Amino acid sequence: MTDNNLAIVFPGQGSQSVGMLSDVAAQFSEVKDTFDQASNVLGYNLWSLVENGPADQLNQTAYTQPALLTASYAVWQILQANKDLMPAMLAGHSLGEYTALLCAGSLEFSDAVKLVAARGQYMQAAVNDVSGAMAAVIGLSDDTVQTLCKEAVEEGEVLSPANYNSIGQVVIAGHKAAVERAVMLAKEQGAKMAVLIPVSVPSHCSLMHPAAERLKILLAETTFNSPAIPVMNNADVLPYKKADDIRDGLVRQLYMPVRWVEIIQSFTAAGLLEIIECGPGKVLTGLNKRINKSLKLYSTSDVKSIELVMQRSYV
Repeated sequence: MTDNNLAIVFPGQGSQSVGMLSDVAAQFSEVKDTFDQASNVLGYNLWSLVENGPADQLNQTAYTQPALLTASYAVWQILQANKDLMPAMLAGHSLGEYTALLCAGSLEFSDAVKLVAARGQYMQAAVNDVSGAMAAVIGLSDDTVQTLCKEAVEEGEVLSPANYNSIGQVVIAGHKAAVERAVMLAKEQGAKMAVLIPVSVPSHCSLMHPAAERLKILLAETTFNSPAIPVMNNADVLPYKKADDIRDGLVRQLYMPVRWVEIIQSFTAAGLLEIIECGPGKVLTGLNKRINKSLKLYSTSDVKSIELVMQRSYV
């Protein structure tokens, strides 16, 4: 039975950490089993990397992406085995959209692991010869940030909003020099905070077009099914309907901004007032709280928080 009050969301890059889910793995066999499956696909020990590091390697996008997808999917399987959750809607932040589609039955786990590992490699390769950066701007309107991006670029440079994360928090991405200029402009405009984010790849901007073209070929070779649970996409804030929609959306989300604020607002407009963040960390839970303080929010980053979700009653 569908729980018409509930949405489940899946984190993207930035939620990873060395040692994540270690206490969960000690109590639930699904974690190690899922990581073993992923390791067989990837050809290296993904669980060892997650548990032992080094952090520098885990934070490289080609490793981060399969690690987070696998971790979030493991938590999903724990919840399904113990709670049999049937949310009304799913969504994922950037990379997390792949996890949402996986959990909605749109693709096989092995295919999802291959896709996100390749996605990470393609994204890194797209900027090997480019100095790119991302920055978080807090305390300015979306329109003001868009204007700053236009003012900060010089000829031949790229800079645009990458993530509309919460009310008054926008992440920008593009050439590093332009990002640095925009940070200075944002401070002059009275931003509460404007700081560079330590990432190796400027995601969700036009510098990702080469990666998107390579990913398009791989997606065309991958089998997708229509989602059994509606999945809201990042680029259009619309639920995916069929396989070709999914392929198109996953290509475009690489170079288009993540419209997270609108996704959460669309959930609340549909009466989905409880949201579970399924996977490591609490990044999305923090963003969601700032978008709508009346939401009932759950995270699942450790045994205690998972047990709280399991105790949740259908409303």
